Amino acid sequence: RKSFVEVYSVKVDCKVASRFAHTVITSSALNKANSSQEVFFEVDLPKTAFITNFSMSIEGQTYTGEVKEKEKAKKQYQKAVSTGQTAGLVKASGRKMEKFTVSVNIAANSNVTFILTHEELLQRKLGQYEIMTRVKPKQLVQHFEIVADIYEPQGIAFLEAYGTFISNELLPLVEKTVSDKKAHISFCPTLDQQRKCLGCEGTLIDGDFFIKYDVNRAETIGDIQIVNGYFVHFFAPSDLPRVPKNVVFVIDRSGSMRGIKMKQTKDAMLAILNDLAEDDYFGIVLFDSSISTWKESLTKATKENVSEAQQFIQGITDLGTTNINDAVMKAVDMIMKGKRDKKVPERSVSMVILMTDGMPNSGESSVPQIQENVLLAMGGNMTLFCLGFGDDVDYSFLDVMSRQNKGLARRIYEGSDATVQLQGFYEEVASPLLSEVDLRYPDNLVNSLTTSHYKQLFNGSEIVVAGRLTDYSLDNFLVEVFAHGFEEDFIVKGQASAQEWDILYPEQEYIFGDYTERLWAYLTIQELLKTGTAEEKGNATAQALEMSLQYSFVTPLTSMVVTKPETDEEPEGPLIADKLTEVDGDPHFMIELPEQEDALCFNIDDRPGTIFNLVRDQLAGILVNGQTIGDKKVAPDGKVNTYFGRFGIIHQGLGVRLEVTTHDITVSQDGKQAKLFWSDTTSLKGANLTVTLRDSVRFVVILHKVWKQHPYHQDYLGFYTLDSHLLSPSVHGLLGQFYHGVQFEVKDMRPGEVPEKPDATMLVKGQELTVTRGWQRDFRWDVKNGENIPCWFIHSNGNGLIDGNHTDYIMSGLFKTV
Repeated sequence: RKSFVEVYSVKVDCKVASRFAHTVITSSALNKANSSQEVFFEVDLPKTAFITNFSMSIEGQTYTGEVKEKEKAKKQYQKAVSTGQTAGLVKASGRKMEKFTVSVNIAANSNVTFILTHEELLQRKLGQYEIMTRVKPKQLVQHFEIVADIYEPQGIAFLEAYGTFISNELLPLVEKTVSDKKAHISFCPTLDQQRKCLGCEGTLIDGDFFIKYDVNRAETIGDIQIVNGYFVHFFAPSDLPRVPKNVVFVIDRSGSMRGIKMKQTKDAMLAILNDLAEDDYFGIVLFDSSISTWKESLTKATKENVSEAQQFIQGITDLGTTNINDAVMKAVDMIMKGKRDKKVPERSVSMVILMTDGMPNSGESSVPQIQENVLLAMGGNMTLFCLGFGDDVDYSFLDVMSRQNKGLARRIYEGSDATVQLQGFYEEVASPLLSEVDLRYPDNLVNSLTTSHYKQLFNGSEIVVAGRLTDYSLDNFLVEVFAHGFEEDFIVKGQASAQEWDILYPEQEYIFGDYTERLWAYLTIQELLKTGTAEEKGNATAQALEMSLQYSFVTPLTSMVVTKPETDEEPEGPLIADKLTEVDGDPHFMIELPEQEDALCFNIDDRPGTIFNLVRDQLAGILVNGQTIGDKKVAPDGKVNTYFGRFGIIHQGLGVRLEVTTHDITVSQDGKQAKLFWSDTTSLKGANLTVTLRDSVRFVVILHKVWKQHPYHQDYLGFYTLDSHLLSPSVHGLLGQFYHGVQFEVKDMRPGEVPEKPDATMLVKGQELTVTRGWQRDFRWDVKNGENIPCWFIHSNGNGLIDGNHTDYIMSGLFKTV
């Protein structure tokens, strides 16, 4: 049956702005059979990436995903399954990648397009960043394309691109254009170039495509970028001498390590010991149910000592159970004794590297107790790295324990390359450059900082700190970095300056848009998810969930739900992308003024049920009124929010009346009536309705869906106007009066009540008004997320901006003019 499905297009489009990667994978397939077929979409994406969007287009109808809290998504999914509907998106773990698979039934001779978007901060390891794209189309594809655009303000030091499946014949197809700060990479083989052999149907495209690069580095404070009120600081100074390290290797020799795991550990340790620098000090602790050491104290890594240690490693035999607690305690004691006896250099970095494949089942076997013991013993004086072998290891135990002690855990996958995995990890931490790295920013100018203190900085890695500015108009601020270096303290200071990317590179819309804010949100969520103690975890989880929903990230707390279309043969349930956004602003009036490259905003506060005239053009015979609704009940703060819940639209020339509510749309003409339901076109987030009046204006009504069980809010409507210039000069109403522009001038900007929202004086219609700079969401082009539009907010129901008073616009009925 599969042969009837033709995948005719696959495109991977990756854009990177300052290490933040935004990747869109688009795949289109055609069912060539005379009956419906199941079409699959499979994609591997990096474990560290967050899915931000998933959608399907089937015969011109698009079904867009919505990020929801995991439990809500799960209930929706279970409900579908319980009624016999089909399953959804499946996640399978791999080493670096996660697999997402979705299947959907497609009618005969129909096509489907899948679009998956994910975002990820590229991490610098061993002196380079890596973008890895797994491509396995499993058949020849008419249009196959991998495209990447990279922008790095520091300048690109080197870049290489290659594929595990790319032969010498395909190598010229990997096109690279690299300038000082930009790179463009593309790989677009034709149908014939994809063939395994002349005339055969097998494809060569099966494997991983890599882009690896690094950026130029300065010896100063690093690279700091300020865009749209958020900053990101990349710190990886060049040409620093390495700091000597004190390292104790704690090696599991219990019975479960027997065979290949023990052999691979030995092989890796032989190579790792060879890589120790002569000014390093090291120790080896072996453990099963008992503990033994190579030497009782830390030993200098001379050639003779390393050679002796390698012979000791060769002689390890496996037996017994797993006493992790006492083994780590012994390692800590060795390091503390070395420091007390002043045997190790004063300016050195201390670390414990634990290698195990099992659960603690000898000695102290309570996981929380072991974690507490290790935390107290290490006391912030050293770092713990944990390497977990295979599938039986309690990885979460190792992960939490390492993070509590400023280190990290890494899973070592069973396979022929486990030795290489172990060596690779060690190389990442082999050369400390700085310890106790403290990055400081002005308290009065910066808030919501991600982690800004790091135990160590290793050669080939990078520290990334992001934060939010309290003053959006800030041009620069002081940055200071303090750390312990090889022979002396490391101190650098410098000024960070705002970047106007949109002016420098207007053509790169995504790259120079809100990437700093999304990068900050990405880092913040990742850090909140890693919060260790139970006390902190509750608040951190709640905040991470809120931010995941706000920024539409699929995280461990959230899932993305796509409701699949029903077919004649069987009803189909939701798809779940497993790994959250219900962000709706209060209703507002927003007047965009392209000629002045600015916008004005105001709210109208009145009791629910009030009908306002929005647009009235007697010459064109067009009338629009809107009726407000309120929240289900008064919120704890006592504020009554009002929204538009009903619109009445009249076109006198056509004799048409349109009534739009949050439930349905009623069209009346010449005594006849037709009713349409939002459910016919709505997505989980909402829908929009475009009302086109012949030879005139177009209105867009947007339905904002709110969670049905929300204690206060309910569904509401938004209203936008397109082609307003087609209305007559006499058009009026709360919105209509601004369709042909309004002249204003802003001066005397000053701090407002909220630091990031300054006040100013506006001269408009012969009056001076106090206005506030803020942001409003415009949902015209993106119903789900909207677009942030900066605007000047006019207080007191728009008084001074609108003609007269807001009560002058109250109407007695939905289709009335008085």
